[in-house]
Amino acid sequence: MWPDLIRKAKEGGLDAVETYVFWNAHEPARRQYDFSGNHDIIRFLKTIQDQSLYAILRIGPYTCAEWNYGGFPVWLHNMPGVSLRTKNDVFMNEMKNFTTLIVDMVKKEKLFASQGGNIILAQIENEYGNVMDPYGDDGKSYINWCAQMADSLDIGVSWIMCQQTAAPKPMLETFNGWYCDEYKPKDPNTPKMWTENWTGWFKSWGGADPLRTPEDLAYSVAQFFQKGGTLQNYYMYHGGTNFGRTSGGPYITTTYDYNAPLDEYGNLNQPKWGHLKQLHDILHSIEYSLTNGDVTNEKLSNLVMATIYQTKEKSSCFLSNTNTKIDVNVNFGGINYFVPAWSISILPDCREEAYNTAKLKSIFVSTQTSLMIKKLNKAEGEPSSLKWTWRPELIESASVQGRGDVSLNKIVDQKDMANDASDYLWYMMSIDVAKDDPMLNGTVTLRVNDTGHVLHAFFNGEYIGSQWSKYGNNNVTYVFERNINLSLGKNLISLLSVTVGFKNYGPMFDLVGAGITSPIELVLNKNIVKDLSSNKWTYKVGLNGISNKFFDIDCASKSSSKWVSDPIPIYRNFTWYKTTFKAPLENKPIVVDLLGLGKGMAWMNGHSLGRYWPSYIVDKQLCKTETCDYRGRYSNSKCVSKCGEPTQRWYHVPRSFLKDGENTLVLFEEFGGNPSGVQFQTVEIGSVCINTHEGKEVELSCQDRPISKIKFASFGSPQGVCGSFDKSENDSEVDALSILEKECVGKESCSFKITEDKFGTPSCEVKKLAVEAVCEEFTF
Repeated sequence: MWPDLIRKAKEGGLDAVETYVFWNAHEPARRQYDFSGNHDIIRFLKTIQDQSLYAILRIGPYTCAEWNYGGFPVWLHNMPGVSLRTKNDVFMNEMKNFTTLIVDMVKKEKLFASQGGNIILAQIENEYGNVMDPYGDDGKSYINWCAQMADSLDIGVSWIMCQQTAAPKPMLETFNGWYCDEYKPKDPNTPKMWTENWTGWFKSWGGADPLRTPEDLAYSVAQFFQKGGTLQNYYMYHGGTNFGRTSGGPYITTTYDYNAPLDEYGNLNQPKWGHLKQLHDILHSIEYSLTNGDVTNEKLSNLVMATIYQTKEKSSCFLSNTNTKIDVNVNFGGINYFVPAWSISILPDCREEAYNTAKLKSIFVSTQTSLMIKKLNKAEGEPSSLKWTWRPELIESASVQGRGDVSLNKIVDQKDMANDASDYLWYMMSIDVAKDDPMLNGTVTLRVNDTGHVLHAFFNGEYIGSQWSKYGNNNVTYVFERNINLSLGKNLISLLSVTVGFKNYGPMFDLVGAGITSPIELVLNKNIVKDLSSNKWTYKVGLNGISNKFFDIDCASKSSSKWVSDPIPIYRNFTWYKTTFKAPLENKPIVVDLLGLGKGMAWMNGHSLGRYWPSYIVDKQLCKTETCDYRGRYSNSKCVSKCGEPTQRWYHVPRSFLKDGENTLVLFEEFGGNPSGVQFQTVEIGSVCINTHEGKEVELSCQDRPISKIKFASFGSPQGVCGSFDKSENDSEVDALSILEKECVGKESCSFKITEDKFGTPSCEVKKLAVEAVCEEFTF
């Protein structure tokens, strides 16, 4: 996907691509490196270079990024004497080794700008200033060491430190956030740089879908450059997918769409992509004024400020209205302008208004909106439903027999024991109950403290229940309690702890526990407590099916006789399912719909698609009833949607994971679900819309497919939004639909100007054209 994504970024008006370098991906075990396949950072940087774009290399090597453990390998945490992100020789030696490795690889390929390459900036550490205070003097020593170590690598381009006020020289400080208008570097000689403009937000299991409107995002960018900004980066321009076990948090979803201008699958997220492209084009057109002009500000009213960038050759201007409610008409330079609330107009020559950030109120922006749909697999000869085989996960050795790998007389943190080799860790303990033990004849409660992920409990081989943290309570210990009946003699407690990504942010985040924690207790009649924490506990990392690679095609074929085709059990926990299918035709992105399943992991031809959890329904109360309003400062709780629905129902299947002929999907179902409704679908444009004012030249485009139908078209003051337009009584009587049918149907795109001569005269002051065009389905 890299070339296509980078090409679309360039077409969207970007000049550079910024990327992290994930330490745990490239050094999964100490001194064992992986730069193959999608981990080939050099190939990625060269792909950016092939498109004549610059690159910004954020080595970190701490990254945050909602990535598992913030990008740190867990083996680092388990090194004797180590303390992360502070003055600690063990940690600093490892950090220096990895950073030097990356720099040397890049130098060897001559990719730094100082060598004639395209990398113009590099970053060391990441957002340390946000968390530095709790580290005290050792934190200050550490950040100074980071600067000295990075500088000693002599890369010939500047190093940056984001969110690091007064960064140690020669590092340059930068800013991250939703808005950067008021930010000023501590050093007046440091350029004002914005390393992360958050285009939306990430999702957590149980969380609603985020939306940052194109109008507000464009407003933040225009305001940044109005106020002297020099470099602005979108986080994310494309977020993609957390394949495998890469998502952190904990509780970060497999999708990392982020409501970015390029969606999870690489499609243009319209109108956001197009709205920003037009802004980028305008900013490029006034680049000389912005970089060479003398700056003055002129207050035009209590609400509107004009900023003038003046050179001998030309002047360029911004008109900004920061009020969240009131639209304003102002006179500037003898010309009247309408500046909507919470918007900025850009005048490249300080006279003609070329762009306004507030699309809903603007007569200047005409980007189309694309409604994406999901269509069923149309592979040749593919049956309407998938045929499944299954096999059980063999848990008896742990739940019944208590057999494991190591035994200790204490409860151990899951990071320490599992070393991030698996989400799953068994905690097992056998307890002898004597005849005179009062717990033998009373109501006994098993009480387990857990650190906020998932717990499955067994007693004497019988499943007794599960529990997991709820949305918004991911980092708080919860208590699992179930009544049990102890037997005379040996009794076995088997607890399966499941992590859903390790914590990735915060001061000392690396020390936050994962898995089961002390105490584990037996409680009789609420007053007699027996603490089992210091008893002999046996541990086993992983599950049988994962250790034996049930998901691997070669392994699966060798043990095909163990996969049973009939009957297929449903709603059975700890069950493996397997099916085969042919890849959908065309080249559209593919998703698998896992509605009906509980929680687990999925593999395509042996490639991990990540964790799935469609049974986790978003709380309806997270969504507000009022209409989403772009005006006013954005936060991740504003404009959310999809409440009352599965947190994530569809999971990305990259075409690079597929092969010609038969493909194999393997699911490990942890909670219990029904695979009969699983479907493969393609993601494509269903229809495209415009809704803009008279005088604009507009384009409708189905990209690589023809327009098959004009579903709606009306000129005047039509109401509604794309997908649900309605005419008003003031609309023109001219049949706009018939006009556009003749001009557009059968074409992949059509362009036209909105005029009264073409579409008639409406009986209203507002003169706006709304159109919805349907994109044709491919037939074979």
